[in-house]
Amino acid sequence: MQQIPVNLGGYKLTVVDAPAMKTRTVDGREEFVTDRRTGATMFEVSLFAKQRVTEAGQKAPKGEEIKVTLATDPGEGFEEDTRVELVGATVSPYSFKNDKGETVSGIAFRALGLKPVD
Repeated sequence: MQQIPVNLGGYKLTVVDAPAMKTRTVDGREEFVTDRRTGATMFEVSLFAKQRVTEAGQKAPKGEEIKVTLATDPGEGFEEDTRVELVGATVSPYSFKNDKGETVSGIAFRALGLKPVD
């Protein structure tokens, strides 16, 4: 998967679900997801992304919830409603056929970590 750098500086990012170890189900059992290259355990955080208002009186478009895979444990202090920035944010396009033969496509967000915003 190609990782394309992305600048989310024009968005307010708010934690919806605190970071947790990323898991997947394999043969009916859950396992932790690790980075293929480093072997490090990956983390996942759900964020609400809302575009910042750039001009006085302008109404911002509706926001959207995104899930972001983190390369490392972000540590403490990222509870629900915490405003954050992503460190080293990227997106990767994907497309695959699911069990029903349907094509599923989208983008996956990744980041090296999180940084609190005052």
